[in-house]
Amino acid sequence: MKICFATNNKKKIEEVVAELGSSLTILSLADIGCTEELPETGATLEANALEKAQYVKDKYGIDCFADDTGLEVYALGGAPGVYSGRFAGEPRSDQRNMDLLLKKLDGLTERKARFKTVFSLILGSNHYSFEGIAEGEITTERSGEGGFGYDPIFKPNGMDKTFAELSMQEKNEISHRGMAVRKLIYFLSKL
Repeated sequence: MKICFATNNKKKIEEVVAELGSSLTILSLADIGCTEELPETGATLEANALEKAQYVKDKYGIDCFADDTGLEVYALGGAPGVYSGRFAGEPRSDQRNMDLLLKKLDGLTERKARFKTVFSLILGSNHYSFEGIAEGEITTERSGEGGFGYDPIFKPNGMDKTFAELSMQEKNEISHRGMAVRKLIYFLSKL
């Protein structure tokens, strides 16, 4: 079975393919000839994931899934949330996003946060949704070279390392995306 993962983020595709093994063939946006920026106008992660998946399904006619992920920091009322990728504005930059977040948390002892991923899957005319959440805290400085996004400053509960210090396999076992992908894979395996 071939299905498109509606993202341009190569790291996300690598993480998902690592979880899937050979059970499905994952096509990227480039594989299907999609070069445009996908719409993300929703006020929630769920709305954005569905909007991206529906766009690809409608325009390219291929079954697909899309995700949206947000980092929700409790001391900031859940921010940056749905705006995680563009928290520091344009042009998008992981470094600038982390700088701004660390600045906003400077001097605060309350640093609890969670990553939330929502996958929307469109098969034919049906829509399905899968969610994963990883609880943790924001560190005071960057640590680690792996991962992407906020990984160098997010330490998951029960770990003494940030996501960026973990191997891809270690991260996938406990991450928000790994949890959501396993739910997606389980669902697809029952078709």
